[in-house]
Amino acid sequence: MSANAVSSKVPGPAPIDMKFEIVVIPVSNADRAKEFYSKLGWRLDADYAHENDFRVIQFTPPGSGCSVIFGKNVTGATPGSSQGLYLIVSDIAAARARLLELGVEVSDVFHGASGSFVGPDEPYLFGSVRVPGPDPAHNSYRSFASFKDPDGNGWVFQEITTRLPGRIDSTATTFASSSDLASALRRASAAHGEHEKRIGAADPNWPDWYADYMAREQSGAELPK
Repeated sequence: MSANAVSSKVPGPAPIDMKFEIVVIPVSNADRAKEFYSKLGWRLDADYAHENDFRVIQFTPPGSGCSVIFGKNVTGATPGSSQGLYLIVSDIAAARARLLELGVEVSDVFHGASGSFVGPDEPYLFGSVRVPGPDPAHNSYRSFASFKDPDGNGWVFQEITTRLPGRIDSTATTFASSSDLASALRRASAAHGEHEKRIGAADPNWPDWYADYMAREQSGAELPK
């Protein structure tokens, strides 16, 4: 490459974490909505009032990184106007059965056929045509069920068992249980012992090394040396 040549690859700025945190849903009766979402087993994070007749209530669905808030004078949107709020589940039949046990009205499971979605429910993200029953092949992203809160805000269960490539944050590290975490720590400890043998000294920065090792191991990346 000559001295005057300029590379066409211009490095862009490093991405900034932007974690989706809150969805505001409009309700007409905060106490009624609070009772409904409590019945679902969602975690109550906050319920506080301010001056000028303002109240905020926050709930988080189990396993979700995103929460919902509602209350009084929180939004000017019409109560019940939030639709297509997706809840991802690994077993849609079990999720539906649980809501029925709680006395929540929920649609039958449905799916799409030949690019169409058929059934009586109102339009949602993929349209208003819905086929009864789960996806015959039980593919991820293909089976749904819907329900509403007391104001008519519309929720949709979507069954996902395997994410499409590129839709998992490779930097996110989670463990299903404390024993899984303990096992990961033991593997990291053994690997770190070999690392200290190679460098011939104690590693004072072992917490960062452990964190890097465990995150790489879970994401399938090359392990540190």
